[in-house]
Formats: sequence, C-alpha cells, structure tokens
Amino acid sequence: MASPRLETYCCPNRDAATQLVMNFQPEVFCGVCIGSASISLLLTILQLLPKKGQSPRKMPKASSSSTILLLISICDILGGLGMIFRSTVWLGFPGFIANISVVNGTDVWPSTFCVGSAMWIQLLYSAGFWWLFCYAVDSYLVVRRSAGLSTIVLYHMMTWGLAVMLCVEGIALLYYPSLSSCENGMEHAIPHYITTYVPLLLVLVANPILFRRTVSAVASLLKGRQGIYTENERRLGTEIQMRFFKIMLVFVICWSSNIINETLLFYLEMQPDINEMPLKNIRSAALITWIIMGVLNPMQGFLFTLAFYGWTGWRVDLKWRKREIPWESMSSSTVGENAYPSPVNYQSNIHDSKKVSTTDSQQTDEAISMLSEGNTSSEERLTRSSPIYQGW
Repeated sequence: MASPRLETYCCPNRDAATQLVMNFQPEVFCGVCIGSASISLLLTILQLLPKKGQSPRKMPKASSSSTILLLISICDILGGLGMIFRSTVWLGFPGFIANISVVNGTDVWPSTFCVGSAMWIQLLYSAGFWWLFCYAVDSYLVVRRSAGLSTIVLYHMMTWGLAVMLCVEGIALLYYPSLSSCENGMEHAIPHYITTYVPLLLVLVANPILFRRTVSAVASLLKGRQGIYTENERRLGTEIQMRFFKIMLVFVICWSSNIINETLLFYLEMQPDINEMPLKNIRSAALITWIIMGVLNPMQGFLFTLAFYGWTGWRVDLKWRKREIPWESMSSSTVGENAYPSPVNYQSNIHDSKKVSTTDSQQTDEAISMLSEGNTSSEERLTRSSPIYQGW
C-alpha cells in the first residue's frame, strides 16, 4: 500500500492519527498487503507474457504510447515488490521493527529500512502517476500528429525528474532537522503530503479532460479520412473511448480510498483527543479505508493491464522466438508500406493526389492504431476499412 503515512511512521515522535492506523492489526494488514501485491504481481506478469496460439507476425514499429503503457506496468510491478518486501520484514522481524519507535536508539538500521522501503514504494507509484499523465498527453498529441518516439525522452525527463524531486523534497521537509528528532505539528508534515498527492490529483483532474479531447479529435480524424463515418469507424471510436474510461475507472477505484483515508486522518489530527467517543465512527471509517487501501493499491498493476490489453489468456508461450508481444499493436501504416508498395512511375497529377491522400490515411491509421494498442478486433477493422487494404 502506498501512503505518506508510511514515511510519517518512521519518525519516533509520530502523530496520533498515524499511530492509530499503523498499530491497528499490523499482522493482518501486512498479510493483506502481501496477498494482494503477490496476486497482482503474478497476474500482471502473466498478462504481459506472450501466449500460445498467437499467430507470429512481423514486429511493428514501437510507438511512444506502447512504451508508456509498458513503463506503467513496470512501475506497478516494482512498487508491488517493494510492498511484499516491506510487509514480509514487518511480519518476520517484529523486534527489528519495534526499534523504530525508540527515540534515542543507537541502531540506525530499523529507521533506515523504514525510510528506504517507504520511499521506494512512494517513488515507484508516483512515477506511475506521472507516466499515466504522460500517456494522456501523448494520446492527444498523437492524434494531433505532434508526438512520436522522440518525445519519449522528454517524458522520461519529466516523469523521473518530477517524481524524484517531489519525493526527496517531501522527505527532507518531513525529517528536518534529522530522522531521530522530526519536527512535530501538521504544518511540518503538510508539504510532504502535498508532494505525495500532487501527481495523483493531477491524473484525476487532467486526464479526463485530455481523454475527452482526444476522443473528439479521433472522431474528426475518422470522419475526415474518407469523408464518411462508417459503422466500423463509429465502433472503433467507441472502443477507444471505452478504453480511456476503463483506465480512469481503475485509477479511481484503486486510489479514492487513499484520499478518503487522508481526509479522515487529517480531521482526527485537528481534534484535541482522537480517542473521544464522538469520534468513534470516524476512527472506524479511517481504519476500514486503511485496510481497503492495502487491498486496492497493489491491485492497480493487474487491473491496468486489463484496461490496456483486455484479458490475454492463461496459455503462456515461453519459447524464445521473434513474435509480437501483447503491448505492441499492428500498425496498418507498416502493412501498407510493406505489402502494397507504390509504383515508381506515378507522374500524373491524379496519381500524385492519390499518393498524398494515401499518406494522410496512413498517418491517420497509425495514430488510431496507437490508441487501440492490444485490441485485435479494432486493428482488424481499421485495416479492412483503410484505403490501402481496399487496394485504393
């Protein structure tokens, strides 16, 4: 589970709200995290592996969108591994973890493990948030024909740079002047929570807007490709819209409990005594959402692969051979270039205009294909409706 409370717990003089949730059935909570993260990790890897029965096709050009989707899955896998490692140590060595609470302890390894594991989990999931934002930006730019593989370098710089900068800044402010003597008070911890939740809130606010604009641009492209809007193109646009909807639905399901939990805990922190009877229902709600976070946060990796590619099946093909992998789609522009080469001696104005129109159609098909990565039916319909496929 990814929560800034993990870093806050590393301070010996932690606040009462953090103490409340971290001390609530820690064995059960760690077991839930291990189980959920392990299941998600195995199913995510299963989704990404090549499957038996898939007809080998020529490897297409990699697109920036397919690369981003793969990087999101990698961030989820590494973040899940961090959760499994942290929870396993927490369960297996309770005496080692107990030394974190010692104010003037001489053993620095418990605190080092606490900070290191919490930062690893937070950094990987924060990077996943930034990559998801980049995916929305890239989808819009691809439709506008303003993106490509060259932009992936800029995405790397933005994603990892912002993720590391915000994580280090939040941790430095939280543990000032030192880990053994963290400053007390909400004012000191608030910057840490802000730097943690900025990318999450950015995805919640900005991605739906970008996805909506991308869907509108896709509809315009499909209409302008041949001057008509056929049933196949209408279905393709609907499937792209459903793909974006599934992505946002998974994100909201997996992380809305974090926002609710933090709101409840901040409200408890503002009370003089969080153990008062009138606050019982709020304490119960905070503890329930805390357990829900342990279940849903690690499951993001597997649920995202379902939203990206659909269910790819159980039959794994471990034989090493050159074949298409699930996160790369069939580019109809590549098909057009290889299977239907243009004659060399086209000199007339009519043939030149046809070549220009075909080029525009290829670019449109490539842009739409990038947005429907992993959806075989969409790619087949796109290829069949393409003028190249029809022998135009």
